[in-house]
Amino acid sequence: MASPTALRNADRFGLAASFLCAVHCALLPVALALLPAFGFTVVGWVDIDQAFVVFASLLGATTLSLGYRRHRAFRAWALLLPGLSLVWAGAFTALHTHGFTHAAVMVSGGLLLAAAHLVNLRLTHAAAGSVPAP
Repeated sequence: MASPTALRNADRFGLAASFLCAVHCALLPVALALLPAFGFTVVGWVDIDQAFVVFASLLGATTLSLGYRRHRAFRAWALLLPGLSLVWAGAFTALHTHGFTHAAVMVSGGLLLAAAHLVNLRLTHAAAGSVPAP
């Protein structure tokens, strides 16, 4: 089983990465609209949404599984699963157009993922405090 420190760090990383993903998805349409004004084009643009969604899914499932083994509360999963559904829909369906709907779906999903990591972090911390020291 992972150490409490490693689990806390993984949740903190997941929280920060999910929040940054949501900010990225919210600001990307604005950045794409402004690029031509500065003389830039989007030629050769590499789409990393799909790779990040797979990474976020693996990180979220791993940290929440380990956290659940400690705190036995489903609240974090209740946020993670809809969040993953949204980001997977935004990255792997017809919504993957980088339009407003795509941005709204990805931002909502990213914020749910961040909230799931935060809830898992707090639940794990609370469970560690209620267990007597060996």
